[in-house]
Amino acid sequence: MTLEKEERIIIPDENGEEHSFEVLFAFDVGQTEASYVSVVPAEQKEGEDVEVFTFRYEEKANDEDDLAIYHIESDEEWELVDEKLNTLTKEESI
Repeated sequence: MTLEKEERIIIPDENGEEHSFEVLFAFDVGQTEASYVSVVPAEQKEGEDVEVFTFRYEEKANDEDDLAIYHIESDEEWELVDEKLNTLTKEESI
């Protein structure tokens, strides 16, 4: 499954409640050999400050439309992801 910009995905929270998010970026980081997705809540209001969430993800082998989503747990991994995000946001604003 290739995630596309503005695609909507459903991510359950720790209580199992499902939330809709819109994809901002889907990207790979070579140093971690992993894929990541940055999303914003789909229910955001125009002009409202919005929190961006970034997760590591893997496609589930048994279902091409299903993803396994993981939190970024180490500071080292986050630094690599943050560097890539900064590059993507600069490219986006050009």
